[in-house]
Amino acid sequence: MDVFHGLLTGFEVAFSLNGLLFVLIGVTVGTIIGMIPGLGPITAIAVMIPITYGMDPAIALLLMAGVYYGAAYGGASSSILLNAPGTSEAVATTFDGYPMAKQGKAGKAMATAAIASFVGGTISIIFLTFLAPTLSKVAVSFGPPEYFALMLLGLTALSSLSEGSTIKALISATIGFMIATVGIDSQTGTARFTFGSAHLLEGIDFLVLALGLFALAEVTSLIIFRKEKIAESSKIGSLKLTKQDYKDIIPTMGRQSVLGFLIGVLPGAGGTIASFLAYVSEKKLSKNPNAFGKGEIRGIAAPEAANNAASGGAFVPLLSLGIPGSGTTAVMLGALMVLGIQPGPLLMADHPDVFWGVIASMYIGNILLLVLNLPLIPYISKILRVPRPLLTSLVIVFCFIGVYGISFSTFDLFLLLGFGVLGYVMRLVHFPASPLLLAFILGGMMEQSFRQALTISNGSLSIFFTNPIACILIIISLASFLVPILKTVRKKTKVEQTMDM
Repeated sequence: MDVFHGLLTGFEVAFSLNGLLFVLIGVTVGTIIGMIPGLGPITAIAVMIPITYGMDPAIALLLMAGVYYGAAYGGASSSILLNAPGTSEAVATTFDGYPMAKQGKAGKAMATAAIASFVGGTISIIFLTFLAPTLSKVAVSFGPPEYFALMLLGLTALSSLSEGSTIKALISATIGFMIATVGIDSQTGTARFTFGSAHLLEGIDFLVLALGLFALAEVTSLIIFRKEKIAESSKIGSLKLTKQDYKDIIPTMGRQSVLGFLIGVLPGAGGTIASFLAYVSEKKLSKNPNAFGKGEIRGIAAPEAANNAASGGAFVPLLSLGIPGSGTTAVMLGALMVLGIQPGPLLMADHPDVFWGVIASMYIGNILLLVLNLPLIPYISKILRVPRPLLTSLVIVFCFIGVYGISFSTFDLFLLLGFGVLGYVMRLVHFPASPLLLAFILGGMMEQSFRQALTISNGSLSIFFTNPIACILIIISLASFLVPILKTVRKKTKVEQTMDM
């Protein structure tokens, strides 16, 4: 009864005039920000802090939460239409979203993303409502060995993300790891691979790498091969999903929402890892894995359900323990402390309006986002009708503005061009870009967790095998990596045997 009583308290806050207004403003601003490559929820919430100063803490958090999960919704648009993921959570959506847009199915792709986002968000809110205290205890039990094993599981995605040669995928991932090590070592404080440049001391920003490898490489390809037929790519197509589409995506959305929420609960994991793991696991479960990467509808539903569920999951450690589950919730933690609220175990008892108000606002916000997004899809999709020369120019401008807006450094613009060239060359020689990006995202966290674990065990690797959770995750990682390779070897031997006969 405490849960239902708390929800009633929350809905009183969320259904007030101020509550509804600020939830609507938050989700609208978040959706727009998510659509623009270069901006993200962290920047938006940081801007909201001075605006919310002096406001009622419950209403202020409603506004910031709306921006957070609104941005998760909006991030799919630029990924599907322009192959330009503005945030790391939206990268996996490009793998099948952009191919669908090129096939004239942009409307269906964006409708799938909106529905999957709604389902993922709703399932995560239900879990957040009933399981927050229990899951927060599980999240705290995850130490460096478990985090390293989880990152390793994410990296076994390499064999699934690569079309063709696994060796090329591993080389691509190695380059990603190398790029991730650039900058000041967080443990020793020494500069690594900066080549004497002060610009590289803070490392390389994710957005510079992602926009270079995907957006600029795609634009370069369009410019060089402009004689290819592009008539189909300007078609938006129908928004309606067939019965078969629903049969395909409903199980996908269900299981990946649960996966996304559980990963989101872990502090530091977040929607990026959730979306990649969801995409990879869905591909492995599929009866036709070769369809992924070529416009498979489940390839959109899986990451979109997972990253939106992870957004809800990130509130579990924030509200229950006062531990930020992602970069965005870390900014929220700071904002709440400015407002005089300390998230943690006593938040539910001391400030039930804040705790339950946020949860209630998520129910309302998800419905508002679906109502806002579905009718707007035909208008947003019209970006495909923009003449190709103008569209490519706009993408280049957005990329440069987005990157320059992060650090106001011209050096980052040269890096962007460099990664654009690298991405284009990788396409020419058939090296997949996604393993590079995944290794870059996981590299820093993986290295830090590995070194922390060795510090705890005085340099002994046994800590990874004596720890039950870490050991199980490592075994699953090895199995998921080796099984596809063994299958390939068996197929080759069977073909050779039939040829000999």
